[in-house]
Order: sequence, then C-alpha cells, then structure tokens
Amino acid sequence: MDMAFIITIFLIGFVGSYISGMLGIGGSIIKYPMLLYIPPLFGLAAFSAHEVSGISAVQVFFATIGGVWAYRKGGYLNRTLITYMGASILIGSFIGGYGSKLMSEGGINLIYGILALIAAVMMFIPKKGIDDIPLDQVKFNKWLSAILALIVGVGAGIVGAAGAFLLVPIMLVVLKIPTRMTIASSLAITFISSIGATVGKITTGQVDYGPAAIMVIASLIASPLGAIAGKKINTKVLQVILALLIFVTAIKIWMDII
Repeated sequence: MDMAFIITIFLIGFVGSYISGMLGIGGSIIKYPMLLYIPPLFGLAAFSAHEVSGISAVQVFFATIGGVWAYRKGGYLNRTLITYMGASILIGSFIGGYGSKLMSEGGINLIYGILALIAAVMMFIPKKGIDDIPLDQVKFNKWLSAILALIVGVGAGIVGAAGAFLLVPIMLVVLKIPTRMTIASSLAITFISSIGATVGKITTGQVDYGPAAIMVIASLIASPLGAIAGKKINTKVLQVILALLIFVTAIKIWMDII
C-alpha cells in the first residue's frame, strides 16, 4: 500500500464514519459506493464487490461503537428500545441471511428496493412534537418495535446490510422516538446487527485486513466527532439530511433494479 492509497482509504472511512455518527446509520450506504468507485478514479487498486462488503462490514462495526460511546451520557440511549429492537433485528437478519440462499438476485434487490422506498416516504411524513418529549418520559409499544425490527432484520439479512437507514424512519414516524434518541439508539442497534455480518465476512475470508485497519482507525476518530456534531445540530436539520440520504439511497437501488 502506497501513501496515496492509504490517504484515500482513510478519507473515505473518515467521511462515511462522520456521517454515521451524526445521523445514526452504519454508513455503509455511503462507504460502499465510495470504496468501489473512488480508488480507481485516482488510478489506485480497485476492490471487488466482495472485498468492499467485507471492509464495510468491519468498518460499520467499529463506527457504531465509536458513535454509541459518544452518546453514552445524556440519556440518549434508550436501553429498553435497544434490547427489544436489537434482539429482534439479530434474529431477523439471521433468518434473512439464511433464506437469501433460496432467492434469486432480482428478488433480493426488489425486496431491498421496496423497503428503501417505504423508508424514504416515511422520512417525509411530518413528525410534529416528537422532540418536545423529555427523554426520560419516552414511551413506545415494545412488541410493535420488536416486530418491525424483525421485519427490517429479515430484509437487511437478505441483502447483507445492517438496515439502520430503515430503522430510523420507523423509530421516528411509527414509534415516535425523539430525533437524538433515535440516532443514538439506532447506532447501538446497528452495532448489534453488524456483529453477525462482521463475523461472517471474517470467517469466510472476505476481509482485506490492510484497508480494513485504515478504515477502522478513521472510524474510531470520525464517528465520535460526528456524534458530537449531531448533538449540536438542530433536530429538524438532522431529519432533512436523513430524509435526503435515504431518498438518494432508494433512487440508487431502484436504478439498479430497473
């Protein structure tokens, strides 16, 4: 690895992890295309799709740890929500990952496209008053949260993604969780859902350890910085950035399908 390659990989990891910490998503929806397309643009070594997914899985694992650590104080992490949704998404992602063997690639992409479209629509639904609720008085339907996380987990497991960009609109629109608590808790849930993906990628030899190590270092620096920025930015602005990011993701997925 030469210096230009190291700097490029570090910057990709830094940008993706900063956004991850700020918005409560794993960040792979940003880093995956960046890793795939940016190095060849600068005449550097190109990664295969398997290598990119392996590096992204490891990086998401560490980026979410950094984000959760930054949000550990202030009452932003709702432990009950994390327990119910985290356990469900872990079960769902296992079922989805196993069941994906029985599906065609077109079927897998279609499910992901439908989930992304639903998430994008939900993000543009007005969310009045949710940020007026004191964090210690937040209430939600536990079993509904578990069922929805299970469904997201199945879809995420099928397509091999952590599914955070699907969880966020559900937490905001359906469960009525305040924005900052949604971001912090979704990072913790994404961390849980990324454990299986990381272990799977490492045990099947899909991780290029050199670039992965650079991405991890970038993640541990940038994710907490993003989380600190997320605490300061107006919640309406955070919601708009999230909505646009999820909308762009949905468009990209449907372009791939069509």
